[in-house]
Amino acid sequence: MIITYAGIKDFRNLSEIEIIPDPKYNIISGLNAQGKTNLLEALWIMSGCKSFRASREKDYISFSGNRMTVEINILDNIREQKIRTEIIRGNNNVKNITLNGVKQKGTKSLFDVFRCIAFTPDDVEIIKGSPEKRRNFIDMASSQLNPASVTHLNRHNVIMNQRNALLKEIANSNVNPDILAVIDRQTAEEGAFISHMRYEYVRKINRICSDLYRTLSGGNETLELEYKSNVYKSEDLKKPVNREFTGIYFRKLQETAGYDIKTGSTHTGVNRDEILIKINGLNTREYASQGQIKSTALVMKLAQAEIFMEKSDEAPVIFLDDVMGELDENRQKFIFDIIKNMQVFITTCNESALLPEVKGKIFRIHNGKLIGK
Repeated sequence: MIITYAGIKDFRNLSEIEIIPDPKYNIISGLNAQGKTNLLEALWIMSGCKSFRASREKDYISFSGNRMTVEINILDNIREQKIRTEIIRGNNNVKNITLNGVKQKGTKSLFDVFRCIAFTPDDVEIIKGSPEKRRNFIDMASSQLNPASVTHLNRHNVIMNQRNALLKEIANSNVNPDILAVIDRQTAEEGAFISHMRYEYVRKINRICSDLYRTLSGGNETLELEYKSNVYKSEDLKKPVNREFTGIYFRKLQETAGYDIKTGSTHTGVNRDEILIKINGLNTREYASQGQIKSTALVMKLAQAEIFMEKSDEAPVIFLDDVMGELDENRQKFIFDIIKNMQVFITTCNESALLPEVKGKIFRIHNGKLIGK
């Protein structure tokens, strides 16, 4: 899969940019705060994923404009497709998405069209941040393999908001407590699916991460990822998602219902899961060095790319946002060897810091505009 054309207008500080990318390497060069990351972000959101900056959609529109548009053409193994996103400033910030000229109801359909993986300096938060950071990474990576997972994740979020609101109503004696069982059956249906989804993905990524990290560390260190469910025991997770599997989840919710009512929040379920990451048996969040944390985050993203390749037999597009300049030659070679068959977009302040064999197109940005070579 490659991007064959990109047009961006009034996205953050990018006034109007058009590029025809190289099918291999694309270097986005410029000083800080000139728009390099903005360009990658504009391309990234065309995958249907939320911004890797966790920013609000209304912030995409430039200060001087009332409308932003991004258009890209994607060439996969079958055909070329066109995605267009437009956001208009206003009370509701109208958002229009078209795929091959057909208006879409939301971003879900884009998951099946444009697949990409972004490496950013903030990826270290997957390792040292809160459990939510690790859950979000696993959920997003899983959803890229199976876009139907997005429906389950969104539905679970809605149900959880309803359940927590209901808990407060029950605590205030405004509704019958028996109603909780009804919503708990819905919670269990979605939670069981998400639990199994996370278990399966962590099992896959652990296998690849272990091999990659062993190579990166010269065989001196071992990396292990483990899914710790808040509901299921490890032996339970090997079972299929059926009535028995969902029943375990439902009973757990009912067991803690009394405490949930007292506190007004849900303490059982996938919202409390953890993904343990260990180097030589020690929790990376507590004991890993900065170098180990960066290496682990890098390996997890590379493993994500490999899993995608295994599943779809098609390469995702790779975005490397300001992560190559600080890596030594050996680590750069390690990365490029894995992504050598993928289209890559690299942002950098220093073109000479990249490996000399990384040759392709160079796009230099200054004040949100492309400048001559």
